[in-house]
Amino acid sequence: MSIILASASPRRRELLEHFNIPGLAVVPARGEAPVPEGAAPADAVMAISRGKALDVAEQCAPGDVIIAADTVVALDGDILGKPRDAAEAAEMLRRLSGREHEVYTGVTVLGGGRELCCAERTAVRFRALAEEEIAAYVATGEPLDKAGAYGAQGLGALFVEGITGDFFNVMGLPLCRLGRMLNELGVSLL
Repeated sequence: MSIILASASPRRRELLEHFNIPGLAVVPARGEAPVPEGAAPADAVMAISRGKALDVAEQCAPGDVIIAADTVVALDGDILGKPRDAAEAAEMLRRLSGREHEVYTGVTVLGGGRELCCAERTAVRFRALAEEEIAAYVATGEPLDKAGAYGAQGLGALFVEGITGDFFNVMGLPLCRLGRMLNELGVSLL
């Protein structure tokens, strides 16, 4: 049995590598699934993570455990995924400035003939951002591959006043919830 991370995210890989999982492999899903039209954030990330897990499972051995995740930022009922370009990244950051928003990560774990799927929610509060800060941050390129146009584990940490919930969820993989899901399948990270 191998544990397969169905993600191209270097952050998710780094998080799992802290557990020294023997046989950990990374097999990204073959495509980026779009956010389902009209879906609530929790439902959207669960659907996308499930799709990634099922796609990768087709490429793996039957006894493997597959872990897939997808993360979005939600503000005022809108889902903010990865920005298409620098202008959209700047607009997202303007919207988040001085406000609280939610980060949702959907996690799907397949193993032993079972499928577990959940969504984790974390509230993040941004301080007010000056237009110059937004421009400087966007110029670093960091926001362009992050849901909501920021990375709390990188330079985006300078904007985060507070977090209520699982910090690792904001990074894209809620480790507490994932550990419980894996335990349910008989896999311990301890």
